[in-house]
Amino acid sequence: MAAVAGPLAPPAHAAPIAAAPVTASGGVARLAPVDELTGMDPSRDGQWQLAKLQAQTAWQTSTGRGVIVAVIDSGVDASHPDLAGQVLPGVDLVSSGADGPDPVGHGTTVAGLIAGRRDDDRGAVGLAPDARILPVRVLDQENRYDNAVTVANGVRWAVDHGARVINLSLGGTDTSAPLAAAIDYAFARNVVVVACTGNLATSKGRDVWYPAREPGVLAVTGLDGNDNLWSGAITGHETVLSAPATAIYGARPGGYWLMQGTSFAAPLVAATAALVLAKYPQMSAADVVNRITATARDLGPTGRDDRFGYGMVDPVAALTSDVPSVARNPLDDNGSPGSVGFGWAPGFDPDNQAAAAPGADPLSVAAPEQQTRWAARPAGQVDNTARERLWPGLALFVALVTSAALAVRRFRQSRR
Repeated sequence: MAAVAGPLAPPAHAAPIAAAPVTASGGVARLAPVDELTGMDPSRDGQWQLAKLQAQTAWQTSTGRGVIVAVIDSGVDASHPDLAGQVLPGVDLVSSGADGPDPVGHGTTVAGLIAGRRDDDRGAVGLAPDARILPVRVLDQENRYDNAVTVANGVRWAVDHGARVINLSLGGTDTSAPLAAAIDYAFARNVVVVACTGNLATSKGRDVWYPAREPGVLAVTGLDGNDNLWSGAITGHETVLSAPATAIYGARPGGYWLMQGTSFAAPLVAATAALVLAKYPQMSAADVVNRITATARDLGPTGRDDRFGYGMVDPVAALTSDVPSVARNPLDDNGSPGSVGFGWAPGFDPDNQAAAAPGADPLSVAAPEQQTRWAARPAGQVDNTARERLWPGLALFVALVTSAALAVRRFRQSRR
């Protein structure tokens, strides 16, 4: 791949897994840690998220057939029984496959939650069981990425290879101009982007992770089985949707494990987008986002709030409700915390297209380096405009006090 210029991001994590899993044969696999262990093939009754989201009813309308969902993660084990025949040829941007298709297991779990097979009564079925998975590996053997440019390249590769939905169960604290530009690239090409809000266990603060806080992205936080916010989930103003995130049975290389984390809530929203696109194949990404947010089951205060977003994703309502079409992504306010916003990349809007180099891609990785006409601030940063407004007010106050002092002095002099 060509080298891409851009600022380095600090180490970032996928939403975590915790304690070594047991293999199908009973041995210990040194992959990523998990919270609880299961050496058995989980029954469908154990997949509570399917009942919570009324998967059986949703499947009467759509199963995700014909929709490609990119899983930008630690890789995907296409040989797992739940994913046999479901995984398309992908790309490894970390090791070129030298350490196996998924040395961590995280991406295989995410893929299974989206498109695990349901043609028998075994294994962990996905919410969109007839969708196809496009695996893009960007996480290393420690389930981390140290350069957001790798993730940006993965997003672009997925778009160029037919993905209609992109799932990003990863993130970090800092913004990234190349990743913001890559997400612009996806939206300009009619792709739905879903990301997890992050987990407290692997975060230094409580801010929603990036890229989940990029405007236009479906940022997903996690719920427990009682529709309460999962205690380990990060949430905030940028949260868009909620989905089940605890005690989730998931496929991993060699078997299964029981997981928790917002990493496993996000793919349930990505799968819902696949269900919608399978039913409405000509629907725009903006309409898919609008339909999913408009039909979410409200939790907490009425309307969108900083804990649950619009509420819990509701696949059945998203498939069956009458939702008017929209002209643009309702989540896109152009207030990007990165250096670009959705729509035209800064410096390449229709007003100055003539200035662009002949044949140049208006949403290329070089786009963030162009001169912008607006300034964005990272999410959570103190608004310095308040300080800028302070000086004129202070000057006016001093002038008024001085005038009052002069008036008092003249009055006293006139009384003498």
